[in-house]
Amino acid sequence: MKQHIYQQLAERKKSKRKSFAVLIDPDKINNTQIDKMVALSIDAKVDYFFVGGSLVVINKTDDIIQQIKSSCDIPVVLFPGAPSQVSRYADALLFLSLISGRNPELLIGQHVISAPMIKQSGLEVIPTGYMVIDGGAPTSVSYIANTSPIPADKNDIAMCTAIAGEMLGLKLIYMDAGSGAKNPVNENMITRVAQNIDAPLIVGGGILTPEKALANCNAGADVIVVGNAIEKDASLIKEIGNAVHS
Repeated sequence: MKQHIYQQLAERKKSKRKSFAVLIDPDKINNTQIDKMVALSIDAKVDYFFVGGSLVVINKTDDIIQQIKSSCDIPVVLFPGAPSQVSRYADALLFLSLISGRNPELLIGQHVISAPMIKQSGLEVIPTGYMVIDGGAPTSVSYIANTSPIPADKNDIAMCTAIAGEMLGLKLIYMDAGSGAKNPVNENMITRVAQNIDAPLIVGGGILTPEKALANCNAGADVIVVGNAIEKDASLIKEIGNAVHS
């Protein structure tokens, strides 16, 4: 099984190099916007594109990924909200297990359904412990997942959840306040989790400024994911990229 992207993430963590991923929701972007975002991402030395969403209404994931890859060499990683969000044109797929919730469908149920299709795709599959953190507002992911997020001030619950995920063999831990979150994941929670796991730690949701991205890196995040803020102001790509890579 291919492990190129995972090995890259693990090596970057080991050398204390932070990564910046731009999240693209297929429902929220058109061809012209993709071209602009790719150009800005190349200039900002973006490390990864994450593609996916909680609810993809328009099935154009293949087209979007092919358009991205025709213009740059930045790896494309699927961040699927459902088993149907698979594209053989991507470089890897985050095989998400929602370890913060208690919905069995998102712990293992949908994985069973999607496993044959994903195996046939030839994608690099990265087992990922996905943790939804309360961002102060209802989000698509919490509604679709039909689970309650981890309270924003329960750092020990987040820590224990991440440790359990790693013990179960998950290779990445992803803490997400959700798209459109009022409050991003707090730095104390990030530090508490980061200090107690060896897996690369991804943090996203509600990151609106370069200062917050930098604070999350300093707290222990290995990968910063930004989507909603960039959809509103694409120029933030360069500023946040500079902050993360500093």
